[in-house]
Amino acid sequence: MAVEIGSILQGKVTGITSFGVFVSMDNGASGLVHISEISNDYVADINQIIHSGMEVKVKVLSKDDKGKLSLSIKQADGAAVSSTGNSGFRGKNNKNKEPLDPFEEMMKKFKQQSEEKVHDLKRRDKNT
Repeated sequence: MAVEIGSILQGKVTGITSFGVFVSMDNGASGLVHISEISNDYVADINQIIHSGMEVKVKVLSKDDKGKLSLSIKQADGAAVSSTGNSGFRGKNNKNKEPLDPFEEMMKKFKQQSEEKVHDLKRRDKNT
């Protein structure tokens, strides 16, 4: 069955790697969700968020000449998987469900990574 770019499909996680998860869709197609397309939050360990056999909605981002699909969970319907309970929308009580724009997503990830690095440096400095 042909899969169209931009379509939203239901699938099941069939494999987990350090760089993403493999998803098999109900129509028989399968593809990869890169770690950057799992959540709007920083993902340090995929296994803390997703487990094998988990049902997920995915959006088809691209398809190469060999038929390999690039998928996204966070773009599927705006309800990305999150380790913090954040669904990828602005504000905790956002009633309009306005999604973050790509720049805001990038800045949020950068801020999270920076805070983690500063925390690690402070911890190391106390131990020396």
